[in-house]
Order: sequence, then C-alpha cells, then structure tokens
Amino acid sequence: MAIKTRFTEMFGVEHPIAQGGMQWVGKAELVSAVANAGALGFLTALTQPTPEALSKEIARCREMTDKPFGVNLTILPAMKPPPYAEYRAAIIESGIKIVETAGYKPQEHVDDLKSHGVKVIHKCTAVRHALSAERMGVDAISIDGFECAGHPGEDDIPGLILIPVAAQKVKIPMIASGGFGDARGLVAALALGADGVNMGTRFCATVEAPIHENFKQQMVANDERATDLIFRTLHNTARVARNAVSQQVVAIERAGGAKFEDVADLVKGVRGREGLETGDTDHGIWSAGMVQGLIHDVPTVRELVDRIVAEAEDLIRQRLAGMVG
Repeated sequence: MAIKTRFTEMFGVEHPIAQGGMQWVGKAELVSAVANAGALGFLTALTQPTPEALSKEIARCREMTDKPFGVNLTILPAMKPPPYAEYRAAIIESGIKIVETAGYKPQEHVDDLKSHGVKVIHKCTAVRHALSAERMGVDAISIDGFECAGHPGEDDIPGLILIPVAAQKVKIPMIASGGFGDARGLVAALALGADGVNMGTRFCATVEAPIHENFKQQMVANDERATDLIFRTLHNTARVARNAVSQQVVAIERAGGAKFEDVADLVKGVRGREGLETGDTDHGIWSAGMVQGLIHDVPTVRELVDRIVAEAEDLIRQRLAGMVG
C-alpha cells in the first residue's frame, strides 16, 4: 500500500514526506538519500558559498540519484544580502523543477521560477502568510508549527491548531512542518488536513546527514524540553538545541534591553558550522526542534522513511480502522 496524496501526485514522489532546506545540512549526500528513499529532499542554496558552487552541488546530487529533488531558497532581510537572483538563475539553468522558498516577500522569485516551469512550495509559519503565498501563485504550502526548529514566527501556534486552521482556508496542497518524526505524526497530519509532512531535525539524526556524529547522538539523548527560544526580544524568534551558548543568549535577553550586537558573536553562523564539523555541540548555536523527544536512533534515511511509511499504513489499516464499528 502506498499513501497517495495531492503532494505525492503533484511532485512525483512515492511518499508524502519532505526534507526541507536546512542550512549547512541540505547537501547532496542527504538529499540524494531522501530522493532514493522515495521522499522529496531539498538542497539548501545558501549553504553553498556561491551560485557556481550550487550548480556543482546540483550536478553532484544528480550523480547520486535519478529521482526528483529540489532546492531551497530562503530570502531573509540582511545588511549585505546574498545575490539571490544569481542563485535563482543557477537553479533554473540547472534544470531543477521544484523549489522551496522561505522568508521575506518571495514574489519576484516565484514569478521567475514559475515562468521557467518550476513548481514552488512556500514555507511559512502563519495562515495569513500561506494565503498570501497562495495569491502569489505558489503550487503548495509548507506550514511550520511552533514546535519546529529554526524560525517558528511570533504567533506561537502549535501544529495541532495551525494545520487544521490552514487546511480550512488554503486550497492548494499543504505539507505540515514542525514536530514530525514518526508514523504517528504523519497519520495525524493527514487527519488534520495536510497532504504530507516536512521533517528537518529527524533527518539530521540519520547516517547520511553531513554533520558530526556527536550531534546525532545528542539528539538521541535529548528530550522534548531540550530546546531554547532565542531572539524572542528581538522579534525574530529561533528555536535551537539547548546548549551552553543558547543559555548565554537567553540570559542576555532576560537581562533586558538586549540588542543584536550583544549576542552577535555568540550566534554567528560560522561558529555553528564549525561545531557541526568538529563535533563540539557547545561551540555555537544549532537548530533542533521539540521532536528530539521522539528520536531514539540514527538509522539510514531509507530505513527511517520505510519505517515511517510501513507503520503509518499499519496505523491506518489496523488501529484506526479497528476503532470504526
């Protein structure tokens, strides 16, 4: 039995599971493994230092899989923004047909991508943003509940409410993101009105994820409480794994009157990247969600996807069907 949804039909994948873009992690090793397992993986454009490097990474991923995969392009306000148009051109010229956009006002990118026959999934944290993206012409939505790693927005709406509210209003296919890591989550998301799930943290704790083993074992050891919300006072909330650095940031913000400059050295991306490479889980901040409480092993991507799908089918056919008289 395969679980067929609008998401699997639209994007030509076997299973209603996506691995969204993750900075420093969305590389060819992981994305190709996700694709080969029948799910939809995304390279992270801005993990690559230049648009040329992205083109090479796309080519490298193609050598490792003949299944569909996409590229994530996250647009964030910055003092010195990356050359988004050049990254977008590299994606189009490489023949990629699926892009996940995230962040700030993607209209220009959506228009250009769509004009080149690219399907666009826009990732957002609020129903109003999902409806705005739908009006922009995106093909599907990925909606992030408060449980998620990375940026959950400022509304603090958990998935149990956010997903069905969005499903009532959004007409295009929608995948649920934030707190998903097993079959129960997938079945619940489908019941709440989603067409599939997006997993980030769970895919980090797999054999193929290109991060140090120490981080994978830390996610296994951590429970659902092992995250911190940083940048709350700066109105740019981020959920990260709790460690020595995140606790420092929280303490600085708690003291009151904090500006970004007060924490900038602690949270800079290069520190986080160095930690992922060296294995020092306290070197910098790193993203992880509440779903850590559901992570108990480090399987291969294929083992993880196969397990989730088989258990989901069993849940639907046996446990749930058995409850209907």
